[in-house]
Order: sequence, then C-alpha cells, then structure tokens
Amino acid sequence: MNLKRLFGALLTILGIGALIYAAVIFTDTSGSERDIKSLIIYGILGTVFFISGISLIRTTKDES
Repeated sequence: MNLKRLFGALLTILGIGALIYAAVIFTDTSGSERDIKSLIIYGILGTVFFISGISLIRTTKDES
C-alpha cells in the first residue's frame, strides 16, 4: 500500500469538502464581513488541499 497515494487521496477529499462548505456559505451569505472572510478562507484552503492532493496522486509512481 502506497502511503503517499493514501495521503493524496485524503488531501483531495478534504479539499472537496472545504470547497463544498465554501459553496454552502456562499449560498447562505447575507454579505456580512464574517461571512465573506470565512468564504475566502475555506475557498483558498479547499483549493490548496485539492490541488496538492491531485498533484501528489499524479506524481507518485506505482511500485508493484
């Protein structure tokens, strides 16, 4: 079992979850400063986790 691929999949799932949560905040926002800050934070973290997870999965070679 390749530990890097497992960690990449975990990062990807966390990124997807954060992006979905940012979308939920975006649909329920009333325009307050707190909503906008949390939308930006979860959006950026979700994007970083998703991109790093996908790149970790793609660059890890199979050792069979």
